[in-house]
Amino acid sequence: MAKTTIVATIGPASDNPSTLLALHRAGMTVARLNGSHSSLDWHKATIALIRETLPELPILLDIPGRKIRTIQLREEPSFNVGDRVILTTDLSHDGSEKVPVNYDLFHSKLRVGVRIYADDGTLSFLVEKVSGRDVQVVAETAGTLKSRKGINVPEIDLGQELVTPRDREMITFAKSTGVDFVGISFVESSRHVEAIRSLIEATTPQIVAKVENQGGLDHLDEIAKATDIIMIDRGDLSVETSIDHVSIYQKKIISAAQQYGKPVIVATELLHSMIESPLPTKAEISDVTNSVIDGASAVMLSGETAVGKFPVEAVARLRSIVTLAEAHRHASAPALANTAASHNDLRAATQALARTLPISKIVVLSRTGYAARLVSMAQIQQPIIAVGNDTALVRSWNLLPGTVGVHLPHVSITADSAGTIALEALWTSGHITQSDVVLVVLATTNDADASLSFLQTVRVGQLAEQQAWPLAESLEAA
Repeated sequence: MAKTTIVATIGPASDNPSTLLALHRAGMTVARLNGSHSSLDWHKATIALIRETLPELPILLDIPGRKIRTIQLREEPSFNVGDRVILTTDLSHDGSEKVPVNYDLFHSKLRVGVRIYADDGTLSFLVEKVSGRDVQVVAETAGTLKSRKGINVPEIDLGQELVTPRDREMITFAKSTGVDFVGISFVESSRHVEAIRSLIEATTPQIVAKVENQGGLDHLDEIAKATDIIMIDRGDLSVETSIDHVSIYQKKIISAAQQYGKPVIVATELLHSMIESPLPTKAEISDVTNSVIDGASAVMLSGETAVGKFPVEAVARLRSIVTLAEAHRHASAPALANTAASHNDLRAATQALARTLPISKIVVLSRTGYAARLVSMAQIQQPIIAVGNDTALVRSWNLLPGTVGVHLPHVSITADSAGTIALEALWTSGHITQSDVVLVVLATTNDADASLSFLQTVRVGQLAEQQAWPLAESLEAA
């Protein structure tokens, strides 16, 4: 089983029980909702649907943040090179004459000659005139400007506030609906991450910081240290910086995430052609393969599963590609690559034992997720069972590479429980069996300099016999 997590965006092509179940069987391990699209009522209903259909599946809600977009349009204008289009901050228009954007000060920040990009850089315009709330632009590419598509102006600092009123509304919504992660757009500093964390006021939802512009790259280390997870949004990153540098930036961001032991999601256009085609291109297969070899913890599908014609096939194909890529990565990986000194003890010890002893599974006892996260980043082949007693936190661990979160509400996460109580509960639930040799890991705190407090190998069959655990209740007996 591949360890790389697959995040699939849920939309009109997949927001029904049968497709959700099929996506999960095909390999989806996290469901993503794009808060920039659809109403909050739709998102609320879809979150409830996912919880009912797949209750253990983590949910990531991507909130709009400071990203500028066109609003929902009644008419979506098409144009040729040289045609004029009017963008406006007057939201009373519907797209037939002028195309409204959702940033009230957009018109006041622009000047003649500035280049504007839309829809992940596929559309390009040059500002010809600014008049009141209207921005007249000349199309440099032919196409159609659709509803809720991103607008980028990399030449100008648009001066948006760090946390928008919409952010506050969406964070409140995320907390009330119990999603596991929130994705934050255009993160440029640890201050931005902490501002969002202060709104959350809890351990969940966890924060996914999206690195997608030069500001994010310039402050990569502090963002990686402050956030829970990093996402590489290659669509906006290619427009805001340089499309020729995207692959290089991807490697840089993954390296920073690994340095701080943080999972990293690679997103945008992984299998884009499968929106319309049942097969991906060879270049897409190569892209996904290289993302996994680079060290991606997760790979994400957007339009492929939200609006595509082949959502289940896209997930199944992605699972196949990452499985092969992981086999190559494990065969050629150094003992412990890209590891910061502060995390060496935990990851290096776990990795060394996992590679030299006949370990079949790793059991991590974790209160905060610190130990679960670091062990999952050690690039080991064995499945990881992360045990905790916080329901929402445990569910979120299913995003970690190769990790299954197991909620044991009555088990104290201590070294004493490692020898008997937690393992007996895992035996009873069928997560470990008679033939398993497990490595039990426990770290004491979530501090960056925490020392390993407990590391033990256990032959499950011997322990079960000593403790007289009922064999009939294990999966192996079944």
